[in-house]
Amino acid sequence: MLSAHTVSVVREAESALMARVPDGTLMRRAATGLAAECARLLPRVYGARVVLLVGGGDNGGDALYAGANLAARGASVHALLAGRGLHQDGAIALRAAGGRTRWFTDAMADETDLFDADLIVDGLLGIGGRGGLREPHATLALLAANAPAPVVAVDLPSGVDADTGEVSGHAVRADVTVTFGTHKPGLFVDPGADRAGRIHLVDIGLAPELPGPALVRPQPVDIASLLPVHGAETDKYRRGVLEIRAGSDRYRGAAVLCVGGALRTGVGMVRYGGGLRVVDQVLSQWPETVARLLDPQSSTDLSPGRASAVVIGSGRGTHPANSDELYSVLESDLPVLVDADGLTLLTGDGGAALAELLCERTAHTLLTPHAGELARLMEADRGDVEARRLEHAARARDRFGCTVLLKGSTTVIAHPGAPVVVNPTGTPLLATAGTGDVLSGAVGAFLASGLPAREAAMCGAYVHGRAATLARGGAPISASDLLDALPLAIQEAHRAV
Repeated sequence: MLSAHTVSVVREAESALMARVPDGTLMRRAATGLAAECARLLPRVYGARVVLLVGGGDNGGDALYAGANLAARGASVHALLAGRGLHQDGAIALRAAGGRTRWFTDAMADETDLFDADLIVDGLLGIGGRGGLREPHATLALLAANAPAPVVAVDLPSGVDADTGEVSGHAVRADVTVTFGTHKPGLFVDPGADRAGRIHLVDIGLAPELPGPALVRPQPVDIASLLPVHGAETDKYRRGVLEIRAGSDRYRGAAVLCVGGALRTGVGMVRYGGGLRVVDQVLSQWPETVARLLDPQSSTDLSPGRASAVVIGSGRGTHPANSDELYSVLESDLPVLVDADGLTLLTGDGGAALAELLCERTAHTLLTPHAGELARLMEADRGDVEARRLEHAARARDRFGCTVLLKGSTTVIAHPGAPVVVNPTGTPLLATAGTGDVLSGAVGAFLASGLPAREAAMCGAYVHGRAATLARGGAPISASDLLDALPLAIQEAHRAV
């Protein structure tokens, strides 16, 4: 797992470490690592043209010392100083190594320093920066974005909130971010993650001072260690039986995609209940399904049968009878995933009783909203949810006392008492109708196999994202394309061990 820590925790750890090492040690370690990564990005250091965008804090000092390192190796290093302050010792080191400094003003915006550069280093603001960039930083960020040279951000791109990934107004867009000591949550969560580019971590000795992370990002080996492994004695019941309550006569495709997502992820058996026409369509596509007629608007027994877990909601409908079905499912002692229309029911006329039952559950429970659905659940603005995904997923987790998988450009998984998980395999390819139904089936399969809600969500989101990329080699896909690619994604993850 890649771990990320909030700014306050990083500051406390830095203070504890600096109390035990000579002055300037941490900055020298950071600058050395930054200079090494910059050198790797250049065809050659000697004769290369490097422009530093330098603010007044320690972030600017890191850039200046790294610039001094490169200048001492023959690079032509020019620092554009922005803001009111300046890290004097760093500036002295750069000049002593042959580099140049000058203050940047708006009147210089048409000059060509950045456009002649081989590399641009963003050292404007550090992890303490909040809100959008102000002048002259905003102008420099715009110039860097339009310059042909790659941009390296120091610790994180200026203008990105280190704790949340929020971007308010202008921010630097980096090709590479060199971060120090530990990752910052904003590097893994959009829109900040989109600004960070490739992330390179420099060890400055901070790890022994750090507590547990606020956020983790799983790697292939982490997923592989969680995936179910089946032995010679495994049968369909040991692999898990998933009850699916998805789809309706109006939205039959939701049922087909959800059932397919579960089967292609390796569940031992799918039990499906629905109306006549949707049952016929599910069986025509997936004849291995154990199906029964169960229309919530006409059935009297809505409780799940013999199953290991239940998925409910995708395309199911929001009729009062659907509320009765959801209530019966939540009353069971089975792990339950609630999606789509099921989430809408939590906000309807009977939503209070359903939400109360949800909070009382002791079995594993997982909600899988997109930003709009979470906004309705939390009575928030959708734009606010998308801008501060970590905050809103955590609020929903705390309100309902269950696992929340917030879908979107960055999929965030919040679980009580554990670090937030950020999925690394998200892709715009998934922004098409029906992919959420496939995800519900895939995560449900992992729930039925015995994985806890957080781990099932983590594995499901990971293989779902990889399947989108593998399905057509990065070309556009439909939700149906994911079904054949899910086994490929699982196979790929197993090879990571």
